Amino acid sequence: MNGARPASQRGLTIIELVVVMVLVAVIAAGVASIVGPSVQSYSAVKLRAQMTDESDTAVRRMVNDIQRAVPNSIRSPNNKCFELIPAVAGGRYRMAADTSSGHDSAGCAPSATCSAPLDTTKSTTVFDSLSALPLTPASGDWVVVNNQNSNDVYDGYNRSAITGFVAAPAAWMGAHRISINAKQFSQGYDGGRYLIVPNNQRAVFYVCSGVDGTTDASGNGKGVLYRLKNYGFNSAYPAACPSVVGADVILKGIVNCTVTYNPNQGSTQQSGYLLLDLDLSRNSEAVHLTMGAHVSNAP
Repeated sequence: MNGARPASQRGLTIIELVVVMVLVAVIAAGVASIVGPSVQSYSAVKLRAQMTDESDTAVRRMVNDIQRAVPNSIRSPNNKCFELIPAVAGGRYRMAADTSSGHDSAGCAPSATCSAPLDTTKSTTVFDSLSALPLTPASGDWVVVNNQNSNDVYDGYNRSAITGFVAAPAAWMGAHRISINAKQFSQGYDGGRYLIVPNNQRAVFYVCSGVDGTTDASGNGKGVLYRLKNYGFNSAYPAACPSVVGADVILKGIVNCTVTYNPNQGSTQQSGYLLLDLDLSRNSEAVHLTMGAHVSNAP
């Protein structure tokens, strides 16, 4: 009897196995050459989109602070940082006594029957807000009136701490009655507007730190954008960017960062403009972002 196995039961020979392996390798190499670049391109696009999204979030936070800044409070010692004082609320104050109902007679002090105007010709301790504020200021928050020069609000020439905040004693008086430390604000201002600056934040500095135009060995930008707050009010114009110890990290991976501030953009000389130019790199993928924001400098 012949001991040979039927053809249906035979296995692969070495030659057949080698041929199959070579064919599989060729097919795999072909697929990789087609799919590989697509996968790499997808990863690169995803990384750039992520950087763009993070940059946009950081920039929006900056623009929010810039657009809420006390007029003329932006100070930029160089093209890597700028300082400002964001306000959280504001409104109009009573500029003159209300005499329509006979509530104000000569020498009438602010009370439940007398209005409380803010008179810039003398010291003020209490005034009526004609505007309803969306939030309740805390004791120690700051009232700012008529900031014409950048250093004035930092020096304290036109700000005073809040000592009390209540609803106006009568509807005809306005919305709120605000008590402050005795202060005579600058004379000649007829805008009738005030701003509230929170004491738990006060001035804010945005600083691009560690930026040198290069990347590390992994292709990541070395610079970081920081937001420094709650350090008080520096009366002197800053000569350089401050230390970022304890500051909040806003954005990483920065290669280049340039801040340009023009305080007198436009024909009215009351609308400033701040431009931020950023280059970011992560894993050698690069993103360029330019942000511009108008600054209202009319007190």
